[in-house]
Formats: sequence, structure tokens, C-alpha cells
Amino acid sequence: MKGRQIILDHLNGREAAALIVDGRIEDLLIDGDDPRPGAIYRAVADRPVKGQGGLFLRTPDGTAFLRQVKGIAPGNTMLVQVTGHAEEGKALPVTQKLLFKSRYAIVTPDAPGLNVSRSIKDEDLRDTLLAIAHDVMGDTGMGLILRSSCAEADPEDIAEDIAEMADLAAAVLADTEGGAECLTDGDGPHAVAWRDWVEPAEIVTEAGGFASHGVLDMIEALQDPRVALPGGGFAFVEPTRALVAVDVNTGADTSPAAALKANIALGRDLPRLLRLRGLGGQVTLDLAPMPKKDRRAFEMAIKAAFRADSIETVLAGWTPLGHYELQRQRLRQPLTTLLRPRA
Repeated sequence: MKGRQIILDHLNGREAAALIVDGRIEDLLIDGDDPRPGAIYRAVADRPVKGQGGLFLRTPDGTAFLRQVKGIAPGNTMLVQVTGHAEEGKALPVTQKLLFKSRYAIVTPDAPGLNVSRSIKDEDLRDTLLAIAHDVMGDTGMGLILRSSCAEADPEDIAEDIAEMADLAAAVLADTEGGAECLTDGDGPHAVAWRDWVEPAEIVTEAGGFASHGVLDMIEALQDPRVALPGGGFAFVEPTRALVAVDVNTGADTSPAAALKANIALGRDLPRLLRLRGLGGQVTLDLAPMPKKDRRAFEMAIKAAFRADSIETVLAGWTPLGHYELQRQRLRQPLTTLLRPRA
């Protein structure tokens, strides 16, 4: 099937959303049991962690960890926002740099200034959007980023979105008195789909949409570590306790170009493969053997692929053994965890 589909449904009692492009699943969101990324807490400082430059905090949902902090004493309260999911047994990662993100606007209390996405090139449109931003934000003193989705949006919708985010930010920033408390829950899969999947698409909302549109079969396939690559090669994507291991093979193709072809195919698809499986942390690629002169072509392919991905990823490069490593933000819970029925 050609075109884009956004399918909103539930899976094992969990809210879920799938993005299908030309019959292939491109993204999958399933609500977890942990605090959602984007949730905001009024947290209480507990104790610093010597040698790590961080601080443990108390929240209603357990311990959080704040990096690179100074001048905060135990017992102090502060506003923090969840930045990702914690590994089992570890503290929840948080930041003091709050973002209030919606479909058209991101309010940035700690970064003043009104900005328009660089992907919007039309100068007249940029001027129009900045005028809307100035009119709505007034003298709040908070910063604002107008997202690329504003390019095709109605000005009234943009203004309404900005106002809602600015009002929410002002209310949260004013709520600093008291003990540990959750102030916002963060967006669930349906809200995130509306917020981030902004290109035109068919929207499917009826119950059972995952079954009737083949999403359940796609999710079942994602549980198989073996992944077919374009051109006949294949890879294995296997998470371990320490890292995610990716092994690339050329399959039946024994031609001189087979290794580079398989490695490039893996590099181009790796952001999607990790995103759909909810995998992050350290990722090590055991690529098909290829001459060092071919590494540049692979590097260009994988850099271009991750440049278009929304999850923060650092491409660390080659190891002495010839593996390629990267470090990826743990923004999502592993798919295997999310597929367990809710208690």
C-alpha cells in the first residue's frame, strides 16, 4: 500500500500508535509503565554523587538523577523534566532545562528569543510566523521555537498552539512551593503522534486498527532479531545487558561489492531498526568485512541516516577491532518490555 497511515489503537491494554509508510512500519509508540519522557516534576534534592558530577533527587515516582549540578543543597526543591527511560535498577534521567513541546511550537523558558525552524526558507512566511509569535508571547520573557510544521498550518491554529504552551509553561514555572510532586504527565502515544507525525496521512482511529491494517504482524516480525536487508544481505539486532550488538552478513552474495552493499543498507536502515525496537545506549556494529577504503562510503550513509532521526545519537566511530560504535539516547523502553500485558 502506497502513502502514509497513522494508526491509533491499543495493544495489551496500552495506548499505541503506528506510522506506516508505503506499507512498511516506520515508527511505533507504545505507552509504558515508567514516567513518560517530557513529564515534569517538582523534585527534592537528596544527595550528590561524588565523581559523577550529579545529584540524586526524590520524586513521587522514585529516584531521579540530575547531571552537572552545582550549588544545590539536600532538601532544595527544583523543577525537572524526564529526558528518557531508565535502565532497570537505575535512576530516572532528568534535566532542569524544561521544554513545552506541541505540534507547532516549543516554549523554552531557559532560552529566551523567538526562532523559526531553519527548514522554513520562505522569508515572507518567516516574518509572518515571527509576527504571530511576538503577538502571542508578548513580554513573557520565555523563548519560543516555531517548528517546521508551521509551514503548512493555519495562522490561527499556530497562535492557539503557542498560547496553550505558554500558559502551561507559566503555570508550571509558578508551581515551585511544596514537596515532591508530578506537575505534568508527559504526552502519550496518541498525543505524540499528533505532535510529531505532521506530514499528510490517513488517520485510522477505530478500535482494532492494528489487526485490520497488519500492524500486529509487523510488530511480531520486530521480535525476530534477524532482519532482511535490501540486496539480499541480512543482519541480527540483539540487545544484551551491556550493549546492542548488530551483526551484518552478505548472505548468498559473494561478489566483491557485497560487503559494502550490505553495510550501507544496514547503515541507512539502522535508525528505524533501533527506533522500532526501543533500543538505545551503546550500539556496536560487527559489519561485513570490507576494505578500509570503503569505510568512507559507509560513514556517509550512516551519518545521513541518523541526521534525519529525531533521537539523539553520537556516532563514535571505529574500534581497533574494526567494529563501528555509536551511543544512542534511551528515549524509549525496549519493545520486548512494552509487549508484556499490563498487570
